[in-house]
Amino acid sequence: MEPTMWLAEGWQGIAVAVGGSVFLMLTSGRVVNGVLRGIAKEDVEGKLEKRVRDTGVVVGKCENILIVAFVLAGAYTALSVIFAAKAFVRREDMSRNSLYFLAGTMVNVTYSLLVALVLKGILASI
Repeated sequence: MEPTMWLAEGWQGIAVAVGGSVFLMLTSGRVVNGVLRGIAKEDVEGKLEKRVRDTGVVVGKCENILIVAFVLAGAYTALSVIFAAKAFVRREDMSRNSLYFLAGTMVNVTYSLLVALVLKGILASI
């Protein structure tokens, strides 16, 4: 299937892409927090100030959307833009709490890639 061929598949392709994206956005925070809690053996997110935590949630959801869009478009090299932009914008926060930012980013990106690749497989079978 061509990278954006799922758009031509009609409502089924769009429903799978949108439904999968919504599923990812609803579950990614729980997955990231669960893994970070398991690594740190404590509530890492609870120790952060509200501004930092809220910014992390917004950035994480943007990562989810971009990763799904890039994978479904077949633009795998564009995924590096996410890491470069986040490293640039949040470099000060990363130096203060590397576990939350670096491990959180890796878990979120890995989970997002997994969901996006499953979506791509489903779309290829439609």
